[in-house]
Amino acid sequence: MAKILLEMKNITKTFPGVKALDNVNFQVEEGEIHALVGENGAGKSTLMNVLSGIYPFGTYEGDIIYNGEVCKFNTIKDSESKGIVIIHQELALVPEMSIGENMYLGNERGRKAAIDWNTTYAEADKYLKMVGLSESSKVRVKEIGTGKQQLVEIAKALAKNAKLLILDEPTSSLNEEDSRALLDLMLGFKKQGMTMIIITHKLNEVAYVADKITVVRDGATIETIDNTNRDIDEDRIIKGMVGRELTNRFPKREGVQIGEVNLEVEHWTVRHPLYPERIVVNDVSLNVRKGEVVGIYGLMGAGRTELAMSIFGQSYGILEGGTLKIDGKPVTLKKSTTDAIKHKIAYVTEDRKGNGLILSQSIKINTSLANLDSLANHMVIDKDREYQVAEEYRDKLKTKTPSVEQLVGNLSGGNQQKVLLAKWMFAEPDVLILDEPTRGIDVGAKYEIYCIINDLAAAGKSVIMISSELPEVLAMSDRIYIMNASRIVGEMPASEATQENIMATILRSGRGD
Repeated sequence: MAKILLEMKNITKTFPGVKALDNVNFQVEEGEIHALVGENGAGKSTLMNVLSGIYPFGTYEGDIIYNGEVCKFNTIKDSESKGIVIIHQELALVPEMSIGENMYLGNERGRKAAIDWNTTYAEADKYLKMVGLSESSKVRVKEIGTGKQQLVEIAKALAKNAKLLILDEPTSSLNEEDSRALLDLMLGFKKQGMTMIIITHKLNEVAYVADKITVVRDGATIETIDNTNRDIDEDRIIKGMVGRELTNRFPKREGVQIGEVNLEVEHWTVRHPLYPERIVVNDVSLNVRKGEVVGIYGLMGAGRTELAMSIFGQSYGILEGGTLKIDGKPVTLKKSTTDAIKHKIAYVTEDRKGNGLILSQSIKINTSLANLDSLANHMVIDKDREYQVAEEYRDKLKTKTPSVEQLVGNLSGGNQQKVLLAKWMFAEPDVLILDEPTRGIDVGAKYEIYCIINDLAAAGKSVIMISSELPEVLAMSDRIYIMNASRIVGEMPASEATQENIMATILRSGRGD
């Protein structure tokens, strides 16, 4: 019988008005990959924050037994000293610093008075090689892509002599190819004896990589499923997560009526804001009609987000050339997101916590942000009307919260995403650009977001949806544009689109066919 490396017994954690964890029990065997799954708000991240010392001993009830020892962690440093290292969904890297500097930030090599940079970079290069990165540790983090940044975080954990590695949504910002490479890296670490806990909403990844799967629902442990034979069915996991069968992951579009072209982009070319010699959007032309959902798919670095942000009031990059038309008429948005909003264009960012929401403010304030003028009377906000609007969108989008006065930072990822959508829906746009609208949220919340997208299209809105999840693009789109290397390399109606011909289009464009 394998050794129990970690046991969390009867863990209870309460926040004001909410019991986040209710007598949770969780065991991890040495040398296994153990998945922790559940809907947003189920308590997964809270449990791992208890384990890692983010929520210190005394703020929760229950016991943590690690390697046979009862542990009382008061800080992250305490847990890391035992070899427990957590990698959060939001990468904790400083873009302007080098990879090596990031890897040893707070864990510097050398004496107190002076850092030994030769040792720092030599050790960093060694760990980078272990995770399959060929970049020098002297390269700045901002010069490498998101997938490589994720590998830097893992190398950083290895440099802390990790024995138990916790990965919270490690592939949420990666495409399928990079995601599979990361999962294979985890399997390689397992062969070397490392123990890992993975939190992810991508159930195909759970089935692929996990030896055991513990399901958490409403702050309580539901069950632990054995998957050592890699024969688990995704629907079986979903049933445990949501407490019922979820027979259809994508809602049907009823009575689709697609109208005239609403927004059109012609020969759109954008340069990098810091490195103008780099073209990030290259001669792109596309359009979207009223009542249509247009998907944009491409591998990481294809230029999808750069395209979306540059359309939205030129909020990214340097526009070199191109024409933007609304209802057939050329418009200039004057490098202003306010101007874009006035022209009825909305952009739902992929980074809801960094750029989309003010986490320290309430649902009410976040909901009204993009359309304050409609609530103002002589420059004074009508607070009663603001509250009423927030309540309307809370009900419409089924946001789970005790009050619209709740701070957005206290909501689960899925409910934060609904607040972000409410913010832009209240702005009453005609065109919505949705950038990774379901990133990092569970299957139940995803279904609800899909229903919202369908409702928007049914109301005659034009929707552009960018997603790294190809099944999502195929299921939700009426038409799909394919991007690669900053260009549109293909376009096809949903009726003709398959995963195979989309990937073939990308590969052919990469070869110059």
